[in-house]
Amino acid sequence: MTPVQMEITALEEQLRLAELGPDADFFERVLADEAVIVTNGQAELAKRKIVEAHRPGQGGKFTSVVMSDIDIIDHEIAAVVTCRSTYESPQSTFTLKFMRVWARKSRGWQIVAGTIVS
Repeated sequence: MTPVQMEITALEEQLRLAELGPDADFFERVLADEAVIVTNGQAELAKRKIVEAHRPGQGGKFTSVVMSDIDIIDHEIAAVVTCRSTYESPQSTFTLKFMRVWARKSRGWQIVAGTIVS
């Protein structure tokens, strides 16, 4: 595993834990202000929406988040992560597929783009 892959692996685990929190501050810190997220074929600058969804009391509370099929491609100043995440709450269980692009910026690693597919 390269040093970049080790750093991103640690950040992806922090992201998983932030989903469980929920921890809006984590998403505020790691999502670039201009992060482009594509959901259901629609691209948007979604940082505000994602941060707000992770504020306590704003969304569903997950009891389990399991990431699998994780692949991290090291591009030295960027990394592309693909994975599958299964979310469990008292009401339901669902799985989403993700692609995230992490870029090394002056503030550290940030997500600059991603896709979410159900």
